[in-house]
Amino acid sequence: MINKQLINEEVQEYITQNLYSDLSKLRFRKSPFNNISSLELVQQIQGKKIAQKKLPFLYNNNRIIYPPHLNLEQASSQSTALYKKKIITGKNGIDLTGGTGIDCYFISENATNFFYVEPNYELLEIVKHNFFSLKKRDIHFINKTAEEFISENTQSFDFIYLDPSRRDVNKNKKIEIMDLSPNILDLQNQLFKFTSKIFIKLSPLLDLQKVIDQLPISNIYIVSVKNETKELVLELRSEKLEYLNNPYIHCVNLETKQPDFHFNWRDEKLSDTPSYSLPKSYLYQPNSSLLKSGAFKLIGNKFKLEKLHSNTHIYTSEKKIEDFPGRILSIIDKNFNPKKTNNKKFNIISKNYPIKPEEIKKKYNLIEGGDIYLIFTRSLEGNVCILAESI
Repeated sequence: MINKQLINEEVQEYITQNLYSDLSKLRFRKSPFNNISSLELVQQIQGKKIAQKKLPFLYNNNRIIYPPHLNLEQASSQSTALYKKKIITGKNGIDLTGGTGIDCYFISENATNFFYVEPNYELLEIVKHNFFSLKKRDIHFINKTAEEFISENTQSFDFIYLDPSRRDVNKNKKIEIMDLSPNILDLQNQLFKFTSKIFIKLSPLLDLQKVIDQLPISNIYIVSVKNETKELVLELRSEKLEYLNNPYIHCVNLETKQPDFHFNWRDEKLSDTPSYSLPKSYLYQPNSSLLKSGAFKLIGNKFKLEKLHSNTHIYTSEKKIEDFPGRILSIIDKNFNPKKTNNKKFNIISKNYPIKPEEIKKKYNLIEGGDIYLIFTRSLEGNVCILAESI
């Protein structure tokens, strides 16, 4: 049973006051509250601290009870959950791997009938309490595994959503689809008896070609937040249509003003090889979603850009190109010598270069920061350092 005393006003005040305390010390300190252990308090402090940036809609509500850290670790952020709300629509839906309920909370806003399925009773009770605190009371809570629910289910759904666990029984991280729980490779035929659309959230480390070969995917959403790729969302369809083995790829960089980039998977292989050039007036670095997609020829051809080198995924042009899905830099010096500068504060980028940023900082006694960039990379003439400023 969850401890409802955790939402008492004085307890919540203590949690907020200790967001930046040394939790290793708090664990062994006697709890100031009867019927609440130090470990319970630490769990709530950890959860609220994570929510401060990742889940502000929870952080701003003092009646929320946070689950263990491991559950919050795999949970979607508020911004990625809101994005899934845009792409996953239907009146009758189900989340077969409910977990912390973050995706369920937002995706269900499109539905009139929504099911949350979760085998961990304590976690389910926490989520039910939190939804009630957030005045969300239109969810059907079911305490079963995905497999148990499917074996007994008789109704159909507009969509089914899953976020398979990426931990094994020993809490080791897993990435490959066959190692996740539940295993969608085993379940997909059963699931397609109840829906024509399945959405799966997976690790951004997965090999795209491998999952395309394994599953009937119509769309792949590569979701980044502030240029850090957070998750892949696959849309599976039961119909054998023209998109099979050639899904539509969506490269998204949330919390930025960068435009999305879309293409069909085979378009990259069929695209002409981009031309190459020494650095011109501007440099373009694709965002992390684009880099994950591997659309290196397409991006150059679409924006009429030239690459610095076949293995350097940085592009250049004489005239500035607007609406590029990534960082745009204006070149100050095309062949900069970091040894001959009094300024030691730069943003350092190392791409297709023999040494990493940390080694570069040590070698040239540089400090990370400021408004000017040093780009260490390889061009047609070999290794180069370019001085540039962001636009």
